[in-house]
Parts: sequence; C-alpha cells; structure tokens
Amino acid sequence: MIITDDEGSLTTMTKDRITVAVLGPGGVGGLLAALLVRAGNRVICLAGDETARALDAEGILVRSPRFGEFTARVETAAELREPVDACLVAVKHTSLGAALDRLPAHALGNDTLVVPFLNGVEHPAALRARYGTTPVAPAAIRVESTRVVPGVIEHTSPFVEVDLTGAPEVVPRKLLNSLAGALEWAGVTTRVLDDETATLWAKMSFLAPFALLTTRYGLPLGEIRARHREELVALVEETTRVSGAVGAPMDPAGTLARYDAFAPTTKSSMQRDAEAGRPLELDAIGGALLRAAERHGVPVPVAERVVGELREKY
Repeated sequence: MIITDDEGSLTTMTKDRITVAVLGPGGVGGLLAALLVRAGNRVICLAGDETARALDAEGILVRSPRFGEFTARVETAAELREPVDACLVAVKHTSLGAALDRLPAHALGNDTLVVPFLNGVEHPAALRARYGTTPVAPAAIRVESTRVVPGVIEHTSPFVEVDLTGAPEVVPRKLLNSLAGALEWAGVTTRVLDDETATLWAKMSFLAPFALLTTRYGLPLGEIRARHREELVALVEETTRVSGAVGAPMDPAGTLARYDAFAPTTKSSMQRDAEAGRPLELDAIGGALLRAAERHGVPVPVAERVVGELREKY
C-alpha cells in the first residue's frame, strides 16, 4: 500500500485490521464506517437510540457510483466503553459538545487516535484540552456523501480522499500509518501529512468563501460566480491573506479555478443546513476566520460584513 507524505516521498503500508469507533455515522462517518467494515475491520458506531436501532436492524446501506451498493454490519453503542485504535469524530461542529459525551476521556488512551473530520481550524485545540495525552490527528476529507435516513448513505462523488495530519512529535506516526493503511485498503485515497496548519487552512481557504456566500445569498455556486464574482474574489483574497499570516500560504488563483470547475448547481453544506432550518457552522467557519484575522492583524472587511449579515439573519 503506497501513501505519499507531504515531502513527496512514498511510504509502503501494510494491511492492518483495526478497531475503529465512529462518532456520528452520517454522510461522512457512515460511509467510512461501512467501507472499513467491508475491508474486514471492526467498527463501533457511537449514536443515539434511533440511529442505533436502525443500524442494529439493517446495518449501513451504501449506494455509490464508485463502490456499488452494499450493506455493512456494524456494532453500536451509546458511548465508548472499550479500547479502540481510532475514533473518527464525524459530527457537525454545532453538535460537537453534546456528542463528545459519547467519547469519555477514561475510555481513551495514549494508543488511541482521535481523528476529527470537522470544518474549521479551532477544534483540534479544544479536543486536546479535553483528552489530554490522547493523540488528536485532524483530518480533511473530500467527498460528496449524504445520510438519507439513519443507516442509508448516498455517496455521489467518484472519489473519497482523506488527509490525515499531525506532527510526528505530537501524533505517533505508527498510529497514523496504521489508520491510513486501513483506509487505503477500504478504498479511500489517503495521505499522511506532517503540517497540520497547512492541511486545515487548505480546507478553510476553499470552504469559507464558498460557504459564506452561497448561504448569504441562498444561491448555488454558479449563480455566485456569475452575480457576485467581485465579492467571491475579495473573500478568496482575504482568506488567503489570513492563511498566509498563520503560516499556510495558499494560491487564490488556484482556489478560484477550483470554484470555476464545479457544477453550477453546487451548494455548500452550510447553505443546505440553512435551507433545512438546521443550526449553521457559522462560528466554526466565519467566526474562526475573523478571529484568526484579528490575531494576526489582517484586515478582512468583506468577511466581516458577510459574517455579520449572516449572524443577523440566522
């Protein structure tokens, strides 16, 4: 199994059968849980009563153009009560506080990875404060996957790509490589990267302008590109300056090119949450951007206005 690190070198991985807990078996967590089980790993989904009943009765049904249609049988628990190799935290930031009650610190140890798949850049510090010496290895995922109902996952993108990150002196590389190998064998394209800041801000630099503007105007990306191009460019440039100030330089032209390559009907997850009347991850994305800008003295007038308008509206 071959994984490229952020230095461009290749690392040979072997297949490890591991035990993984998944906190939040929704679009992301449910897909990863099902793929890991199908590859021969043990998965415990930490979930509420309704979701647990559905998973116990029917398993996780995945419909995917890449992986086909299959059902994976997982275990369920209200909270983690036994050692695991890794816990994937795949809930929304808005429900993180309550969800972490299912992941008590006493159930974790120095050989358990806590791997948050969350938007924003501030959650690793909060998780490290909560879990002490347990290694926290933030991850970024690129995928289009939705939980239709509990236990039914629609995976619509032709890819699932994960970046696992953590400085070697903070996150033991053996633990990261073991999880990376299991994900690769499960069909997930996986990289192990040393630079946590760069990994998190690469996602933030793409996500923030996209999420803020599609939600502010209630329009898909194609309409934002056509009708609010000036604001989009300004937000990308502001976010890029903040990213550079925190030590993660990004290319604004590359970000805009990625937006232009997306289908015009593309919506952000924040926009979908707004349309459904769900809580927004506004503070985790827009709020975190403004706080980082203030800490580093970077002016972000467009971001301040858009975040302010969203706070007034929602």
